Amino acid sequence: MDDLNALREELLAAVESADSAEALEELRVSALGKKGRITGLMKTLGQLSPEERRETGQALNAVKDAVASAMDSRKSALENVELEGQLAAETVDVTLPVRPEAEGRLHPISQTLDEIVAILGEMGFSIAEGPDIEDDFHNFTALNIPPEHPARQMHDTFYLPERQDGSRMVLRTHTSPVQIRTMQAAMASKDGSGMPLRIIAPGRTYRCDSDITHTPMFHQVEGLVVDKTGRIHMGHLKGCLIEFVRAYFEIADVPARFRPSHFPFTEPSAEMDIGCTRKGGELKIGAGDDWLEILGCGMVNPKVLAACGIDPAEYQGFAFGIGIERLAMLKYGIPDLRTFFDADLRWLKHYGFVPLEVPTLFRGLTP
Repeated sequence: MDDLNALREELLAAVESADSAEALEELRVSALGKKGRITGLMKTLGQLSPEERRETGQALNAVKDAVASAMDSRKSALENVELEGQLAAETVDVTLPVRPEAEGRLHPISQTLDEIVAILGEMGFSIAEGPDIEDDFHNFTALNIPPEHPARQMHDTFYLPERQDGSRMVLRTHTSPVQIRTMQAAMASKDGSGMPLRIIAPGRTYRCDSDITHTPMFHQVEGLVVDKTGRIHMGHLKGCLIEFVRAYFEIADVPARFRPSHFPFTEPSAEMDIGCTRKGGELKIGAGDDWLEILGCGMVNPKVLAACGIDPAEYQGFAFGIGIERLAMLKYGIPDLRTFFDADLRWLKHYGFVPLEVPTLFRGLTP
């Protein structure tokens, strides 16, 4: 018993003299760890008689509890000393003037989207929205995209896990599904209030592609106009887009041309080019001897109208799709698409906008 009392006093003194958390931890391991002195004595109790085992065990437990309690107290004391030292070293001069707040900037994508919406809004378009996760019908089938089309392949589209019925949802590859949902909703209205349609569908889209001009996630604005046959034609589409590019690029007379193209969901289809010059390695929008492709468009394919429950003999329409990042790059001289998503504050400070400025159809760029 005298040996236990001596061990108790020795360990308590060592605890009191520990001057750091590391030293205290080493002491804990040497006394109470698996190979510690007290733990070793506990293992010898089995060699004693029942009476000696009970008496010695009680004494050992008392020593163990005393040492553990002393260690907890010393640990708290050391933590308080460390905190006081930190508070003394990390003083703050409250008399110093406040730091100037960083000036926030509007991202070029947000700025460009606001510009597009403002211009098309003055033309009478309203905004329609839809889900980012779509089913096969709205993203492909209703848009006359057959099963063998490349857009349906795994290397072009982000597919979600297969469902119980064998179908797979996808991250939408364009905002065209919003057009399908809007036309379906219009035909579902009993009083015919859903027609005619004049909507734009801005939003995120997703494709398996990544390089200097492509990213896995990007933004589009698609437009759709549907009205009675005879009230709308290709000329309306061309006039709408020519007025849009003039307002967006703030150039009164932007040369424009429409080249025949092919899209499954429009017939006839066209690519819109605007005039430009690349003299001296610098791109300049406007009059010039070169052309620049900016968007795709066309008259809505009768098969798409029929898939939405609209009689192609009674209605027709036009549609167009605009890449928001592409327009921002052209107007504001941004060379690499990937930088839009780098979250680099230096880049945002250079290309960002403050205050918000929005061009309108008739007044140009106004704050």
